[in-house]
Amino acid sequence: MKARLLAVLLLAVAACTSRPPSPEGLRLTRTAFAQLPQWNASGAALQSFQRSCAVLAAKPDTAPMGGAGYAGTVADWRVACAGATGDARAFFERTFTPYAVQGADALFTGYYEPEIRGSRSRQGAFQTPVYGAPSDLVRADLGLFNTKLQGEHISGRVDGHALVPYADRAEIGVSGVPTAPVLFYTDDPIAFFFLQIQGSGRVVFDDGSSARIGYAGDNGQAYTAIGRTLIADGSLKREDVSLQSIRAWLKANPDRARAVMETNRSYIFFAEAPVGDTALGPKGSLGVNLTPLASLAMDPRIHALGAPFYVAAEGADPVHTLAVAQDIGGVIRGPVRGDIFFGYGPEAERRAGAMKGTGALYVLLPNALAAKIGNSHVYPP
Repeated sequence: MKARLLAVLLLAVAACTSRPPSPEGLRLTRTAFAQLPQWNASGAALQSFQRSCAVLAAKPDTAPMGGAGYAGTVADWRVACAGATGDARAFFERTFTPYAVQGADALFTGYYEPEIRGSRSRQGAFQTPVYGAPSDLVRADLGLFNTKLQGEHISGRVDGHALVPYADRAEIGVSGVPTAPVLFYTDDPIAFFFLQIQGSGRVVFDDGSSARIGYAGDNGQAYTAIGRTLIADGSLKREDVSLQSIRAWLKANPDRARAVMETNRSYIFFAEAPVGDTALGPKGSLGVNLTPLASLAMDPRIHALGAPFYVAAEGADPVHTLAVAQDIGGVIRGPVRGDIFFGYGPEAERRAGAMKGTGALYVLLPNALAAKIGNSHVYPP
């Protein structure tokens, strides 16, 4: 799930685009498990790490873990993966060394797996198409052209010999996407908008069947948090903005809802898959199913997917949990920035929608790798 560009991001008051600033500098400072606020490690976290290890097992030893480079190569994680059994807390404490992650103000948000209704045919209230990836959509990985742009991409379409912007949300709403398959139709454009912000979700069809839909691409247009739009025009007060308040406003103002949603020019395309294990979430960017409160979306320019992180997020609903970086998000940017996956259902939606707080972040590195890093190291942008 390309995380998943993410419900609570609606709460952000800064506009976000598909071309974010360069990553901030990163400092890692060695600490002890006893210094981690309310340190704990659940069995779910161990299982989440095991699923990441299955992905690493298929890679060569020399493959870099990614990010700023602090996580080394896949070879540096072989021993940890081989020993990932038994009591979760004991395993992590004997196998890893925690480092405090520093470099910018901390921000933790949350995302979840939403549900929409669908129909295979356009009929009745089912009028909003859900598109698969267009045949003319081109995604360019900029890191292949310039290593300083690792983790960045642009999307568009080819016109002659030029890559040009793809249609934005408003244009797609009027003209559709002639080059994309229609997977199904949904009866609630507002619910579908929120699912697009999450980047994946579940669909329950009118015949009683169900499926998952996951990220298959985006139009490359700028992401704008519509909470910011509603604050700017006086529709909502900054202190009142939440996923729930935004959705309530859209439903209460149907004459303006579409125009407000179209201020977010970004548009997500989907692929359909079986629901599979209902206790887990959809697949994240690492290629494994996400685990509620044990999976995290992070900035891949800085952090390594597959690494475990201890999150101490404060706020009205504090979260202290060990989670594995298994997803990314277009607006998840910065060294002390994480988006916590809360799971599926009303409670997950409530908690994810309200999650926006500061706190502290710690990365757990295999002991042998920590010995190479030492007590502290700075990784420049």
